[in-house]
Amino acid sequence: MIHNKGIRRRLPALKTASIHPGPEWRNTESYFFSELNCQMGKIFAIGDIHGTLSMLEKMMKNLSIDRKNDTLVFVGDYIDRGPDSMGVVDYVLDIRKEFPNVIYLMGNHEQMFLNYYLEKKDEDLYLHNGGMTTLISYGFMQKGRNELNMPESHMEFFTTLRPYYETEDYIFVHAGMRPGIPLNQQSLHDLLWIRYEFISSPEKFGKLVVFGHTPFSSGVPFIDHNKIGIDTGAVFGGRLTCIELPEMIIHQV
Repeated sequence: MIHNKGIRRRLPALKTASIHPGPEWRNTESYFFSELNCQMGKIFAIGDIHGTLSMLEKMMKNLSIDRKNDTLVFVGDYIDRGPDSMGVVDYVLDIRKEFPNVIYLMGNHEQMFLNYYLEKKDEDLYLHNGGMTTLISYGFMQKGRNELNMPESHMEFFTTLRPYYETEDYIFVHAGMRPGIPLNQQSLHDLLWIRYEFISSPEKFGKLVVFGHTPFSSGVPFIDHNKIGIDTGAVFGGRLTCIELPEMIIHQV
């Protein structure tokens, strides 16, 4: 079903929507991370936010989350392009005070920010992909890169984001997975940057994969037998999407 502005309807079979192209990333680092969570309640997974704080606030008001039993998953790309990246990070951190079961995944934009800010590299790549709006939100115009108004809690947030989250039935990841490679052997590059090789793959991946990263410009999530894409281009004039599992209800603002 799609739940959009109070309307529910059965979600029809969907074809792949048009895709915004993205840059090619050449990080070959492998990241091994394993956690299997026995999930009992519902899961609410929210797609790419990209600094659209007002949309995130509206989304959270529309979701009926059981604070004790349900889990909230963010699939990454909290920052860049949109008007209030700092405000989004503040907001998602405050959510923990109300909802203890929150999972924060890393997106490629958080990785680019860390490379730019901490490693002092890939400046052109970061700025080309909307990084200036994030820097401005942290005071760049007044202080420059080396003196951003970066709260310690925000830096801890950026540096502790997870590469993926796995339950008994689902895999949550920012971009996707390289076909033919087990989850615990995937490279961080692929988890954060892969697009077409993953989206077009018929591989079942062992579990349903919920991902963001690739914005579907129709504003409709990508639904396939083995994967669900929930980046519906909020920052591009589309919608912010949340999928509620296992009921497969789509919430949008």
